[in-house]
Amino acid sequence: MTSDVLLRPRIGAADGQQGRVSALATGFRADRRRQTIVSLVLIGPLVAFIVFAFVLPLGTMLFHAINNPEVRTAFPATLSSLEDWDGRDTPSDAAFEALVADIRAGADPKIMAEAGRRLNYEITGFRSLLAKTARTVRKAPEAPAKAQLLAIDGNWDNPAYWRVIQRNGAPLTAFYLLSAVDLRPGENGGVQMAPPEERLFLSTLMRTLTISALVTVICLFVAYPIANAIVAIGGRFSAIMLACVLLPFWTSLLVRTSAWIVILQKEGVVNRLLQALNITDAPLELVFNRTGLYIAMVHILLPFMVLPLVSVMKGISPSYVKASASLGAGPVTTFLRVYLPLTLPGVGAGCLLTFIISAGYYVTPTLVGGASDQMLSYFVAFYANTTINWGMSAALGVLLLTCILALYAVVGRIVGIGRIVGME
Repeated sequence: MTSDVLLRPRIGAADGQQGRVSALATGFRADRRRQTIVSLVLIGPLVAFIVFAFVLPLGTMLFHAINNPEVRTAFPATLSSLEDWDGRDTPSDAAFEALVADIRAGADPKIMAEAGRRLNYEITGFRSLLAKTARTVRKAPEAPAKAQLLAIDGNWDNPAYWRVIQRNGAPLTAFYLLSAVDLRPGENGGVQMAPPEERLFLSTLMRTLTISALVTVICLFVAYPIANAIVAIGGRFSAIMLACVLLPFWTSLLVRTSAWIVILQKEGVVNRLLQALNITDAPLELVFNRTGLYIAMVHILLPFMVLPLVSVMKGISPSYVKASASLGAGPVTTFLRVYLPLTLPGVGAGCLLTFIISAGYYVTPTLVGGASDQMLSYFVAFYANTTINWGMSAALGVLLLTCILALYAVVGRIVGIGRIVGME
């Protein structure tokens, strides 16, 4: 009995300690849940912004690049009758009957017009053929469908026209993506190059990448000594130099581009100065060509190269250069083997940022460049705003996005993504 009396306080103390531990654990879990909820609430607006500003637009662009609803909506019966057709000879009379039935049943002219426009992308003249056929069929009395269509236009006896209708019966298509790289669907289901007179986008893509690369290289060679001077001088002069670099940000892109047109034209400041100094006898062609385009784009994009370089150079201790000099290395060796490798994250970030922005430029090449200087973004805008061909516009956007992602992967492989974004 004595032992029971002695054990009771110990058991009670153990139970109390266990209860306190359990209460602490419960409070800790509640605190963790509260912190998680607060974190989710704080990052919620950021997630919503990313979804609505990036994910949805990119997803919509990708969807439009492969979406193919026009023919399926306008000719459901025709597509059903062509399911077992081998595509070699003219289809059976049932296909002609189905086409006439679809035309008569099509109450909305807009649907038929969209289908004609879509088919016209693959065979020139299909839109006018379909419009003429629809007008005639709707006014004509009942008659054998095949004879009626062949009387309207003999092209309805051409299997190629029916193959295009059959091929576009699928809800998704690779036509726009293939066209973006100058390819076409083949007659036998394969892929072939577009005719030489229709090959446009690969050369435009190469021009875009070439212009962007040269602008990036020029910006790098101009920005590197400027950034080094800003860091080395320090004090008030450093702030003044940095303000001069950031000056283009204080005016709109359109104003800056228009200013370069005024400066570089034949009667502009540059040509007058060159002639006044007897450097040239006649005005130089500095605008509406590749030269003017490079000048304007370098001026506009230079801050995007300077700022990453300044940020990285400020973090480099001068003791590294002094240590290299004390070990007998000359200025060139010190720069190439010590200073330059330390600035590579800034070089990579600046080059990547400058290249990406320049590759998507539209206003400056359109205003300052010539007809042969237009970049891929010009055709994206052309198909989106002028011809209202969303599929082609989206496909060109996908092509440009793919090139940018490939460049990002290459630069990240060489320099390191962590070093570029400042995580290493």
